[in-house]
Amino acid sequence: MPNRPCHIVHLIYRFTTGGLENVVVQLINHLPHGEFRHTVVAITDADPTFVQRIERKDVDVICLDKPPGQPFALYPKTFRLLRRLKPDVVHTCNLAALEFMPMAALAGAPLRVHAEHGMDMGEINTKGSRYLTLRKIYKPFVHEFIAVSAPLQTYLQRKLGVPPAHVHLIPNGVDTHVFRPATAKDPLPPGFPFERERHWVIGTVGRQVHIKNPLMLVDAFISLARSGVAGTERMRLAMVGDGPLQGEIGERIRSAGLEDRVWLPGVRSDVAAILRSLDCFVLPSLSEGTSCTLQEAMATGLPIVVTDVGGNAELLEHGRCGDLVPSGDVQALSTQLLKHLSDTSDKEQASHALDEARQRHDMGVVTQRYRTLFLSRFSTRAVARAVSP
Repeated sequence: MPNRPCHIVHLIYRFTTGGLENVVVQLINHLPHGEFRHTVVAITDADPTFVQRIERKDVDVICLDKPPGQPFALYPKTFRLLRRLKPDVVHTCNLAALEFMPMAALAGAPLRVHAEHGMDMGEINTKGSRYLTLRKIYKPFVHEFIAVSAPLQTYLQRKLGVPPAHVHLIPNGVDTHVFRPATAKDPLPPGFPFERERHWVIGTVGRQVHIKNPLMLVDAFISLARSGVAGTERMRLAMVGDGPLQGEIGERIRSAGLEDRVWLPGVRSDVAAILRSLDCFVLPSLSEGTSCTLQEAMATGLPIVVTDVGGNAELLEHGRCGDLVPSGDVQALSTQLLKHLSDTSDKEQASHALDEARQRHDMGVVTQRYRTLFLSRFSTRAVARAVSP
């Protein structure tokens, strides 16, 4: 091993609360500190509160402040920055960052790794043809691709034409020491308004944007609360996160007269404690890669209901670790929630989910796979640099 750390530049669109951004933080915190150093480059901006999740003190976060529109005006600035940083690895995530890979190649970055974490609303609404063309344009500038789920792996190989040897299936990881099942001694999170045993709390964690479809859960909860079915009076709803749909979520809840039965705390840093306070976890997304919050719910040992999109079915072993419902089907979601409210047999599913999270998705397992990939070209190259005149 060379006597200097491998320098990774993580190039992402925005450094704020989100799944792929959380993966970057996990990699920075968990990759061996003596072997790696890191720089985060946000194409737009960074949330100072989110930046504090980085546990290392030697990580620079640089914002390029990209205005709306095409990225080409930022190419010269990005090229100069990468020439100055001299990274051993440039690691990009999703299409908005992939568009900067030509500058990484021009700047001489020796290893260029691109990770696909999932599709956005634009790709879903247009069936992705334009976005596939863009990916094909930038594909030659990438050495290795990461897919966080099997459907994304298939997409990269069959649609984009990436050779299988250069597509690495690495699901997102979860820290199973932080995210763990609840115990009787665990206190409720600050501000949590519901009571254990008395209430049955459904919860979700995520950005309140169209791709996450939080209104599906809101509508299902309202339907159940109005149904009059025995037991539904105990139901409560906790939705952690914020975003452009926050106002509409609040308005639907107010119109239904259910403000006292719903908690909307915004973005929280104590997600692990909040998950331990739930009775059931729901993920109503329109699209997912490998959902970090779903993995966290699995590691917490919760009963789970999710939409059957992206990598969700794979994570839940097609129903062994949780229930799948069709995307957008409010009635199907309501039915599954009602089943969990009245049926204690879901403990078996939750137990399977917990085992799956610990055995396949623990952060240590995932980090080792990233470590191997990031170092795949580093040792020989670093030695060559050291002996060159």
